[in-house]
This record gives sequence, structure tokens and C-alpha cells, in this order.
Amino acid sequence: MDRCIVLVDAGYLLGAAATLLTGDAARSRLSVDHAGLIQQIRDRAQTETGQPLLRIYWFDGAPDRVPQPEHRRLRVMPRVTVRLGTLTRVDGRFQQKGVDAAMHAQLTELARHKAASDIVLITGDGDLLPGVMAAKEHGVAMHLWAVQAADGAYNQSEDLVAEADERHLLDRAWLTRAITAAEPTPLEVPAQPAAEPSVPAEPSGPPQASLPIPAPTPTPGDLARSAPLVALRWSSDSGWVDPDDGIPLLDTLTTPHQAWVDRELDLSVSGEPHEVGRTFGARWAERLPHDQATGLLARLDQAYPRIPRSLDGELLRYAARFGTIGNEALDISDDHRVHLRAGFWSGIAQSTGALAAPTS
Repeated sequence: MDRCIVLVDAGYLLGAAATLLTGDAARSRLSVDHAGLIQQIRDRAQTETGQPLLRIYWFDGAPDRVPQPEHRRLRVMPRVTVRLGTLTRVDGRFQQKGVDAAMHAQLTELARHKAASDIVLITGDGDLLPGVMAAKEHGVAMHLWAVQAADGAYNQSEDLVAEADERHLLDRAWLTRAITAAEPTPLEVPAQPAAEPSVPAEPSGPPQASLPIPAPTPTPGDLARSAPLVALRWSSDSGWVDPDDGIPLLDTLTTPHQAWVDRELDLSVSGEPHEVGRTFGARWAERLPHDQATGLLARLDQAYPRIPRSLDGELLRYAARFGTIGNEALDISDDHRVHLRAGFWSGIAQSTGALAAPTS
């Protein structure tokens, strides 16, 4: 079958990338754009094999095989299948169990059924050598991708490298298009000890008058954020408001397939009010019809920091799904409402860059 399949050992890919970019194999030190990374893998696989992509298999470990937020995002992407092994802590570090066995079984099954003419492996595990050899016997061309190793180290099995038909390198430039080092947590600046009083030196000339430092001119966003609490708290008194203001609701902008994906992705939303509001706002802005987006965003800008009542009511109903915020009776505290609405504006700014976002 003239098509290609990619098998990704996420532990190898992201662990080796972390070592290269941060000097530590801990994946928590990375910021990963999974959608961008999947697209890069897809484009490169099709280019290097000359075949259309059938599917990307993403193998990873998870505690008790329970999908983590990144797995929930990945498994709803087109042409992506997630397979999970277990993740256990050994001597203070996490180790995957069952991932290599699952990759081996998948590789041999695909080759035996001639599901693809070319298979790309992103791994360094020598345990896959028998699977690679078997796949070649079934007429499959095996492509092995290696992550650029840090400091010239070797991060793949030599036997695996020797057995592959084609070998390619994922270098730093390619990786950092979607994988970057996470921003370090800002450290508090320690208080400086008071300096010993010093004896002023004798002036060598006429005294200089100190010039006053002018106060910075506030921007419109600064003025809006200076006292937004009343508007952010009372944009809507109840959850249901008749949509008579001409602002489309998220529900009307969402297709059935998007609604299914949203429900899956909501499982990875923490339920913290600001994050819930940001998720809602970003979705609404991203789904506006192109021919109406400019006008609707301009109307939203004029209402800032208030949220139009119909859209605000939908935001409250959406937030009520998260038990940590409210309930079906929309018993949402004033403080949570403030953070929800601040998050909404952050989501709009995140998606459009057109509006200032009040801080929470």
C-alpha cells in the first residue's frame, strides 16, 4: 500500500529534545505546541517518503494509563492515534513501562498486513530491532529519525541505526519550531540590606537641581483596568439572557464535530475560573465568520470591559459545568465572576491581539 505511517516514541522525542534544549531530560522543562509538532511530523514524513500519510501513532506513558491533558489534545487531532503505557517513578524519576512492547506489536502488525509501504520510527530503543527486521521482510521501507544529541552524545541504539533503510536527523532548528524551553519561574529579588550612611562629599560646584520624573501617560487599557470590577462583576445578573443584542453565541458558531472535540478538551481544563473564561473567549473569537469578525470585535471593543449580556450569560452557563466554579443554578460567587470575565478578555486577546485583557 503506497502510503506512510509514523510511530512516535514520545518519551524519546521529548526527553531527547529536553536534554538538547535545557540540559535536563525532564519533559516538564519544555513548552510544546503539539498541533504544530504533529503538522511538522506529517509534512516531513510525506516529503521524505514521497507517500501520503495514513496515520501517526503517538506512544507515551501515563500514570495508570489515564490520559493526561496533552494526550487528550493529541487524540482528537486528525490522523493521530494515541497509545498509552504506564508511567512509574523509579529512584525519583519517571519511567515508561509497556511503551516499547506496544510499539513493537504495532509495527509488526502493520507490516504483516501491508498497511503501508513506508514506516517512520522516531525512537532510540534497541528493543524495536526485531520489529524493524520483520517489517523489512514484509517489504516495508524503514525510516529512522533521530533527535539531535546534546554535546555529541549518542541517543539511539547502534544496531537499530544500522538496520534502518533511511536515517534522518531532527536538528535543533527543526525541533524549536514547535518545542521550546519553558520560561523559568521568576525569582523574587531578595531585599537589599540598608546601606551604611555615608558622609556626603563636599560639592565641587554649584548645586544641581533634581529634575522631576514625569508620570507615564496611561493608555486606554490602563484606564479600563483601573476600575473594571463593577463591570466585570455585573455584566449579567443571571445565566440566561435573551440574545437580543446581535452578538452570536458560541453555541451557534460551533459545529457538531467541534462540540464533540470541545467536550474532550474540556476534560483537560483545570476548572480555575480565569482559565475557563480564557478557553471560552478564545473559542468564540476563533469561530467568528471571517466576513463578520472585524465588525463584531469592534462592537466588543466598544463595550470593554463589559461583556455583552447574551454572551456573558452563555459564559456563566459554560462555567457552571465545572463544579469547582458553580452549579446548574449558576450560584457563582462575585469573585469567580470577576476572574471568569477577566479570563474571557484574555482569551479574546490571545486569539486576536485586538483587545487589552484585564488582569485577574
